[in-house]
Amino acid sequence: MQSYKLTAFEVNGEKLIDETFQAANDNEAKAKGEQLLREKNLLEKTHRCVSPTGKLLLFHV
Repeated sequence: MQSYKLTAFEVNGEKLIDETFQAANDNEAKAKGEQLLREKNLLEKTHRCVSPTGKLLLFHV
């Protein structure tokens, strides 16, 4: 398992979520990130999910 970072922001830059979670691979992490955003009603907010190597898996402005 690897650690992935999920962050979502308000327009003014305020962090709404800043979580680290575990996933077996990038595809699983992308799905988990989308699920977390959906559960917290943050899919339409600016967000990003980054892999341990710095690869951008999810990004929305």
